[in-house]
Amino acid sequence: MWLEEYHADGLRWDAISYIRNIEGGDAGSPGNIPDGWSLMQWVNEEIRRLYPGRIVIAEGMHRNPWVTKDTGAGGAGFNAQWDAAFVYNMRRVITPPDDNSRDMGAISGAIQHRYDPDAFKRVIYTESHDADSNGHARLPEEIWPGKADSRFSRKRAALGAVMVFTSPGIPMVFQGQELLEGRWFRDNDPVEWARLEEERGVFDMYRDLAALRRNLSGAVRGLCGQNIHFHHFNNNEKVIAYHRWDKQGPKDSVVVVLNMMDKIREGYVIGFPRAGLWKLRFDGDCAGYGEGFSGHPAHDVEAAADGADGMPCYGKISLGPYTALIYSQEE
Repeated sequence: MWLEEYHADGLRWDAISYIRNIEGGDAGSPGNIPDGWSLMQWVNEEIRRLYPGRIVIAEGMHRNPWVTKDTGAGGAGFNAQWDAAFVYNMRRVITPPDDNSRDMGAISGAIQHRYDPDAFKRVIYTESHDADSNGHARLPEEIWPGKADSRFSRKRAALGAVMVFTSPGIPMVFQGQELLEGRWFRDNDPVEWARLEEERGVFDMYRDLAALRRNLSGAVRGLCGQNIHFHHFNNNEKVIAYHRWDKQGPKDSVVVVLNMMDKIREGYVIGFPRAGLWKLRFDGDCAGYGEGFSGHPAHDVEAAADGADGMPCYGKISLGPYTALIYSQEE
């Protein structure tokens, strides 16, 4: 009905672990329901046969690669599944007040996690109806309970959004996330659309990130690709940088830099994959994104042909507090 009559782009199956197991366990757990697995295979095969091109997503949450394997190989045949390895690791790193406690290894692990070589078999996010309820609140509220509109909540939640849109996978934004909704999620509490004007800056930031992820400018093709390499990793200073690419080269290779501390860094050196001018495509401290975004100056970078971070070139950047910068080349 949803596909035939409503022409939905796809379906998302809730809690598939309870379709395949009485207790919601994973493979090998007591209480398996073989007919549940075969039911999912049959439905997904029918969707592919009758509605090719539609996407079918599973909420598995057990990090089971067989959920997205082909039915012919014994898999459930879903196109993608929610990635619990991403959301919960990200929230554990972003929410604590102590910058020195942030585990940058957990971030790199979450960003690089895959169920198989195809990164687009996972859906990545920092907020959802489960992560924002059941004893938890929305991410800005978790960062500072009672002060979801604080600078700390705004800037660190923004870092989470940048990682969602620049990591390999399918990005998902939860309703109201782009309006800096606070408290916790309740399904009888509608989105506060009045916040659109109050939080126009945050909304614009999500708009800009979505445009980059879709490569609407034609200058950041790498964000649509499969490839990622963490070339700069400074756990002491809480700064990391990664290279995203599809084919590599101008208008393809993208360098993402994250500063996970409330500290300004001037003349900070990171590696770049090519010499020449790297254009700043996104500034995570842009004052236009609203209260709490300080507008610390960030600029294009001229990368010199001298190695750094295992890359052939290097450049000096200026990083604002709790800020992400995204670069790519024109030519």
